[in-house]
Amino acid sequence: MSKIVKTADGSYTLFSSEFNEHYHSTYGALNESMHVYIKNGLKYCKKNTLNIFELGFGTGLNAILTYIESIKSNLTIRYNAIELYPVKPEIISKLDYNKLFLKDELSVFFKMHNSPWDTDIELSKNFILKKIEIAFEELIFNEKYDLIYFDAFAPDTQPNLWSKENFLKLFNSLNPNGILTTYSSKGIVKRNLRDAGFIVSRLPGPNGKRHVIRAKKNN
Repeated sequence: MSKIVKTADGSYTLFSSEFNEHYHSTYGALNESMHVYIKNGLKYCKKNTLNIFELGFGTGLNAILTYIESIKSNLTIRYNAIELYPVKPEIISKLDYNKLFLKDELSVFFKMHNSPWDTDIELSKNFILKKIEIAFEELIFNEKYDLIYFDAFAPDTQPNLWSKENFLKLFNSLNPNGILTTYSSKGIVKRNLRDAGFIVSRLPGPNGKRHVIRAKKNN
């Protein structure tokens, strides 16, 4: 069961009673997503055409922010996201994101959630979304990515997802010079990323958080 929570920057997130954890930082859901995934991921890539993979679709906040940036910067994006525990559309409709997005952006956000899973969704002529309801361990990668948003619940909550073996699977799914961004900078996360072959950079975090991670495939 999920409970709606207002975060410090005025944006909303969810609290999962199943995992006893918030979907985003309570210091600011919007600020966290913009800082970790857009600023240190999407904008850092400096590419006009990208394949993006997200582990943890959740509320769709990272996806809609990526869509908005794609319109602003004229990017062509293929965005695949997996989520084993989809949030029900009736909960999404109560997140009050109408205060964050323009009318057209809000309609796209709801289209993301109301469209079927496991099928391509054309959100614009340059943005294709595919949501996949599957466990990461069962996923077989059939394409290569330029950017990975790693947004699972925390390492203490879902330690299996933050393992060296899973990071190696992600490393192999990246194109040369591809990157992975995540909000967690715990020691075990950095070690497992390095052991999987990534070059790891610890970066300043958003408000209320000291550091985040950007990891690069350097070949």
